[in-house]
Amino acid sequence: MKKTLLAAALLCCLPSAYAADQNDANALAPVIVTATRTPITADEALSSITVITRADIERLQPVSVLDLLTGLPGVNVTQSGGMGQTSSLFMRGTNSTHTLVLIDGVRVGSVTAGFASLEQIPVEQIERIEIVRGPRSSLYGADAIGGVIQIFTRHGQANGGIAPSLSVTAGSHGLFGSQAGLSGGDQHAWYNLSLGGEHTSGFPGCKMGAAEAMAGCFVDDSRDNAYRNWNGAANAGYRWDNGTELAFTWLRSKNDVDYAGSPYGGNDAVNEQRVAGARLSFSPLEAWQVTLNAGQSKDLATTYYQGTYYGAYYPRAQTGYFNSRRNQFSWQNDIALASNQLLTVGVDYQQEHIDSSTGYLADKRDDTGTYAQYQGTFGRNEVQLSVRHDHNQQYGDHDTGAASWGYHFDHGLRVYASYGTAFHAPTFNDLYYPPYYGIPSANPDLKPEKSRSAELGVAQQLENWNWGLSAYQTRIDDLILLDPSQNYVPFNVSKARIRGLEGQVGVNLDGWQVQGYLTLQQPKDVGNAVADANSGNLLPRRPERMARIDIDRRFGAFGVGTTWYAAGRSYDDAANTHRLGGYSTLALRASWHFTPDWQIEAKLANAFDHDYETVYYFNQPGRTWYLTLRYSPAAR
Repeated sequence: MKKTLLAAALLCCLPSAYAADQNDANALAPVIVTATRTPITADEALSSITVITRADIERLQPVSVLDLLTGLPGVNVTQSGGMGQTSSLFMRGTNSTHTLVLIDGVRVGSVTAGFASLEQIPVEQIERIEIVRGPRSSLYGADAIGGVIQIFTRHGQANGGIAPSLSVTAGSHGLFGSQAGLSGGDQHAWYNLSLGGEHTSGFPGCKMGAAEAMAGCFVDDSRDNAYRNWNGAANAGYRWDNGTELAFTWLRSKNDVDYAGSPYGGNDAVNEQRVAGARLSFSPLEAWQVTLNAGQSKDLATTYYQGTYYGAYYPRAQTGYFNSRRNQFSWQNDIALASNQLLTVGVDYQQEHIDSSTGYLADKRDDTGTYAQYQGTFGRNEVQLSVRHDHNQQYGDHDTGAASWGYHFDHGLRVYASYGTAFHAPTFNDLYYPPYYGIPSANPDLKPEKSRSAELGVAQQLENWNWGLSAYQTRIDDLILLDPSQNYVPFNVSKARIRGLEGQVGVNLDGWQVQGYLTLQQPKDVGNAVADANSGNLLPRRPERMARIDIDRRFGAFGVGTTWYAAGRSYDDAANTHRLGGYSTLALRASWHFTPDWQIEAKLANAFDHDYETVYYFNQPGRTWYLTLRYSPAAR
């Protein structure tokens, strides 16, 4: 079974496709790779996962990746204003730097800030998203304490013919966007080319008024925060008759975003995300599959004030531009030991580098990781074991491991239990940011944050409905904090304990498609009360309760749907003094296939115009509308 899946998935996966067809109603168990770095069915994943397909994206009509992810089990998203503004994603109550983000297998994100700018990834360029909750450092190295999100860009299909695509969107706040693409393939080759862009005049990010502005974003800037994006993506590949495969992928997204600012922090940022990767896979022996991956990701950011480069306007500033680069290479070997037993061993190499107007005390570091994983099925029992050793130029050696067990009952019911360790390496800002006017801003003696997680879950997949429930606990040691009383210099003190319960249920009945998600979590600082004044408090910006329901129905050429999302109260700060109230939003959507190839989509977001905050004193969109014309003919 493992060998069959491996061969089948290599016909359709990274970076070209993961083509277990989600549009096929009979595809009950899609093939995924993020959970184990090897192709497995969703039923074999001994962890809590969510898969989002292109069909889901077009059905839900999200405006951004953040819109798409908000409210999924264990996923909380915050944003400092509207489209393009700085965002953070918290998975299972862990920090925003504790979720690893991959695009077509390439690790992305700023090496200075330590997290990926998901608000800059164009949703129209996405084919599929795999979300794996729980620690994955034993497979991926640093940063995967809360989980892994892997984004796959749009692709062509082998034997898919030629398929053009076009979409044009207009909406509130002067929004206009478009995307055009061409994909295709034959029995050996596939390709995809896609270009897009969008613009919105936006709205003021900060709540105005002297008291509100100075309590929140600390400036009084009432301008609308405009956002502009230009993006392009391409991938191509070729598969020989003997199964050898060579594939390439590329994505570029450039953004110009206004924000509430001043001469001391700028008010306009030009950001760019670049991702490129190549993959070669072949089989030296029938039972041995070799995969070589090489990739590079860049996170580029330049700050301006009133149209002038910030470093020139304010020469003493240390925030003119930050350009970070990751060079990556991996060698993976999948060896079929016997029927339903797979051994995976490999090596990862990564180099992080910074080019910045800020004179960091160090501007690059290397990391080499070696890992091994065993997957075996014995009757109704399933076992997954993994270990990894990382050697980093700055923080030395680190070992992680994970063990999972699952049991399959009749009628698609399965239970699973897992335990894993993970870690997060301090960022370049934490370690190397230079003193500001002689005041220290970094701590080169920081230790990596270390975690231990345990999970128990049960799930069932039937023909017309599915459900799952998982309970977990994560403890994080050497948590990195910034203390205002110590000039915000980062230090290792606190411990965090996160307990959670996640549930999801899906039903397809008489044409109705219903999917519900529930998250109950307790993300707490449990550090020593003497050394940590915030001991016993909730971690910032993480609500204890979240729920989401998606309901959709088609009536011939017409489709209607709604999404309801609710989040409980949270706090904006570690001291729990700035309360963010609970809220709920309702989105309504409709679509009309007026010809087989053309479709009109309409969406009304935040239909009841609720006023709420996910970041203290920063506005969120009120009632907004979107209208999209989409052309997507069948391949010829």
